[in-house]
Amino acid sequence: MNLKDKTAIITGASKGIGLAIAQEMLSKGMKVLITGRSQNSIHNALEQIPSELRSNIIGKTADVYSMTDMRACSQIIVDKWGKIDVVVANAGIGHFASIEDLTEEQWNETINTNLTGVFNTVKTTVEELKKTKGYIITIASLAGTNFFAKGSAYNASKFGLVGFTQAIMLDLRSYGIKCTTIMPGSVSTYFNNHTPSEADAWKIQPEDIAQVVTDLLNIPQRSLPSKIEIRPTQPPSK
Repeated sequence: MNLKDKTAIITGASKGIGLAIAQEMLSKGMKVLITGRSQNSIHNALEQIPSELRSNIIGKTADVYSMTDMRACSQIIVDKWGKIDVVVANAGIGHFASIEDLTEEQWNETINTNLTGVFNTVKTTVEELKKTKGYIITIASLAGTNFFAKGSAYNASKFGLVGFTQAIMLDLRSYGIKCTTIMPGSVSTYFNNHTPSEADAWKIQPEDIAQVVTDLLNIPQRSLPSKIEIRPTQPPSK
């Protein structure tokens, strides 16, 4: 895929992996719409974009759990640039607790964001992606195949996301649409109220995931890496 002037929607892109993907795409000449849950977070993200590239990015406050919000995002990018080439479903949260302590609200928020939010993102863009023979990339986790204690909500959402992406890959490939799920291990981001620091140097960096995304877009149309697991090369010894 020649990336210049291609368009993309990236959810959960006010910081971390999503913002890194947006920055990488912009550097390749793409046009992107990013979503975040607050206007302040969107403003802060746009401030990190070089001024000469800001005409190629739209920031939109949206909740991925709202089909209405995601339909609005799809319409905005089509109205602005005429098409949707790439969708990156990145928005995600994590609540980690034993089943005895996990609340109904935490369960619902995790499933609504990490799984239903991806459904909404795909559902509201798929008809436009058919026109462009586009690409859907979901950001899952190694937790989508590796369960752990206190991970019932997060594991359920990411196991579901991996299955969802692989199933829609089979649904949509006859239209020329590619679908890939990326499953990172430990990434240095603000996820789960973590603040990145020098102690995270061993972790996968957001820009590493961003490079994988643009590399995927450049793979010949005949080939599809449908599921990619990414781990830190040298995690600390336990």
